[in-house]
Amino acid sequence: MPERLFLVGHAGCGKTRLMEQLIEGLCARGWRVACLKHSPHVHELDKPGKDSHRHRMAGGRLSGVISQGLAAVFVPLAKDEDGFERLAPLYADCDFLLVEGHKKAFGRKLEVYRAELGHAPLAASEEGFWAVVSDDSVEVDVPVWPRSDLDGLLGRVEDLLR
Repeated sequence: MPERLFLVGHAGCGKTRLMEQLIEGLCARGWRVACLKHSPHVHELDKPGKDSHRHRMAGGRLSGVISQGLAAVFVPLAKDEDGFERLAPLYADCDFLLVEGHKKAFGRKLEVYRAELGHAPLAASEEGFWAVVSDDSVEVDVPVWPRSDLDGLLGRVEDLLR
């Protein structure tokens, strides 16, 4: 299974934009990037009433939609099942998996931090952080990488992958 890198931080800190930039930049450098969004909440990912949802509600072990150029699969997970492991065959041909969210993950985590949000950095009190990405002054025991240096960030992520 490819290496996982988790981009975490408080709401509004810029995780999604940085994810977009990392995906674009790494793909431009020739990496095959898989990406997932993690949510700690229970969501119905399919649209109730649509055919795929009705199929699943009728008891289908897997349901999905295939259209021109895109496919989506809804896979039920047991209560404590690792969704990343369950989906691993889908990104087996990728160099690594970039995940937005999942503060409690076991794996390498980059915290995206903005002081103006008024929260203390997660990396100051929690384990498992590889670095903090911020243009603010941050007191943590891991490296702080400038958010404004996208090429530098891309290089550091590439170092992880080598």
